[in-house]
Amino acid sequence: MSRGNHNDGPAIEARGVSKRYGRTVALAPIDLSVARGEFVVLVGPSGCGKSTLVNMLGALERSDTGVIEVAGHRLGRGARHLNHFRRMEVGIAFQLHNLIPRLTARENVQAAMLGAARRRDRVERSEELLDALDLTARANDRPPTLSGGERQRVAIARALANKPPVILADEPTGSLDDDAAELVIDIFKEWCLEGGTVLAVSHDPRLSSAGDRVVTIPVAAEGG
Repeated sequence: MSRGNHNDGPAIEARGVSKRYGRTVALAPIDLSVARGEFVVLVGPSGCGKSTLVNMLGALERSDTGVIEVAGHRLGRGARHLNHFRRMEVGIAFQLHNLIPRLTARENVQAAMLGAARRRDRVERSEELLDALDLTARANDRPPTLSGGERQRVAIARALANKPPVILADEPTGSLDDDAAELVIDIFKEWCLEGGTVLAVSHDPRLSSAGDRVVTIPVAAEGG
């Protein structure tokens, strides 16, 4: 199940990227390069900008400075086809899950593939992912009835649904027990072996020890 790469350069490249909200420095200028097929874990104290960086790499926010390229796409002002990019080039597993409450676990995963795959393929792919994440028994249940760890795994399944070349995951194992965390880590490792790339934000030593490389982001300094 190979994931095609769009250029010969890094899967993720950020040069001089920073972000402010008013006078608050959300992310001090940072350089980051992640190779295709690499599993990188971002660590650092709360408030250093890890989640902000993930949002910018996923084209959910714009950086104030610097250059960002992900899966061969340059992001920022003037970037085109961002809806396609967010759907097909990156899969984002949010820390707060962002599942649709009225849809079942299965339907949440299938929703990511609407317009990108036939119904039969959506059903097959969702079943495959939910089984891999030990969620088959909860496939027909809605997010409000799921535990935090189950919701987290559904969010990961949704991120993987379209087989994007880059996965961005914010605290993907923080609410998981050891068995569930091992499932997620194994899936990420397999994803990278098959040509995908994973960048995960985490405070979880289980994830940090499993990655190919750990990158530490220092706390952003306040300033005027």
